[in-house]
Amino acid sequence: MTSSELTGHCLCGAMTYRLQGEPIMTAMCHCDDCQRQSGAAFSVNVIADRAAFHMEGATLATYTTVGTDTGQERERQFCAACGSPLVTLLAEAPQWTIIKAGTLDDRSALAPGLEVWCDSAQSWVAGSESERGQFPRGLPG
Repeated sequence: MTSSELTGHCLCGAMTYRLQGEPIMTAMCHCDDCQRQSGAAFSVNVIADRAAFHMEGATLATYTTVGTDTGQERERQFCAACGSPLVTLLAEAPQWTIIKAGTLDDRSALAPGLEVWCDSAQSWVAGSESERGQFPRGLPG
């Protein structure tokens, strides 16, 4: 996905955001927490430079979880008015904001480059290692 600025919002529009510059990567996550938060078999995430990300609105709420392998906190931010998941902030990667791709205004150019937590993937989700890297658990060290 390429653009000099990406914008997005929650379902009700109370929370809006913009990303100045290019995303770092787009990834699919099959972890149990992403499945539960998204209400789907996986979450599509756009990893971005946190310093270039700006969110506005008065209904932001946070639910904190702990990463299975890292033991580090994940701040899962969402709109308290409509419940839309917006971003995840990882304690071990304070330089990143992980944007929930479904909240972007323009999702047409998304092309996940890798999949993580494939050990937790639903058996009916097709994937191809030749199309994108696949890792059984988190990101490679």
